[in-house]
Amino acid sequence: MRSLQIALLIALLLFAIPRSHAQATARPCGGDETPGPACLLASTPVPGLPGGPVFWHIDRFASREAAARAATPRSSIVEAFGATWLFTLEGKAWRAKGGTQSAVIGPLPVQPAGAYTAEYLRSVFAPGTKAPLHVHSGPEAFYALEGDTCLEMPDGMQLGRGPGNTLFIRGGPPMLLMAVGTQPRRGFALILHDAHQPPTTLIHDWQPQGLCEQQWQRDQLK
Repeated sequence: MRSLQIALLIALLLFAIPRSHAQATARPCGGDETPGPACLLASTPVPGLPGGPVFWHIDRFASREAAARAATPRSSIVEAFGATWLFTLEGKAWRAKGGTQSAVIGPLPVQPAGAYTAEYLRSVFAPGTKAPLHVHSGPEAFYALEGDTCLEMPDGMQLGRGPGNTLFIRGGPPMLLMAVGTQPRRGFALILHDAHQPPTTLIHDWQPQGLCEQQWQRDQLK
């Protein structure tokens, strides 16, 4: 009986210990754009990447119909922040017809894979808000309509300031995303990942140095 009790106690302790990795699932976006966790706008299979370097084109349109006329097989149309957006993965020189270009981000550090999926996220972060620590199975790119973006990885920090700031990182290393500055950060993210791997995995085995936290604290003193 005692050996059975010990075995049960060990099982309970193992269950209580947080796993080093857990799959993160983004909630679908709704109409609520108040500050909170990132949500999933679209998850789109990519029918092959363009030849040469890959760039994320972000264009704004007056309507979904107008965006559809400019779309390619590597495009996704989303509604967010009171507008219609066309997200497209093409070469740097590609241009959407009839829209207003907001950003061209890249070249994205894409690794070879048999198939790809583009996952597009929307987020609204109050200053000081952090995303959970995580890794991606492909590059992630960021575009902020407004607000300041801070990314911390093991090899340092990236900082994006002001309306329209953009950043991107390669897949693999752990990362922390944080809104710094003094204004709410509203923006989009792209995870271009191996379709056979989870796009995002939460982690517990890395701790940042606090570089973004220190930057946010400095911003509050300005």
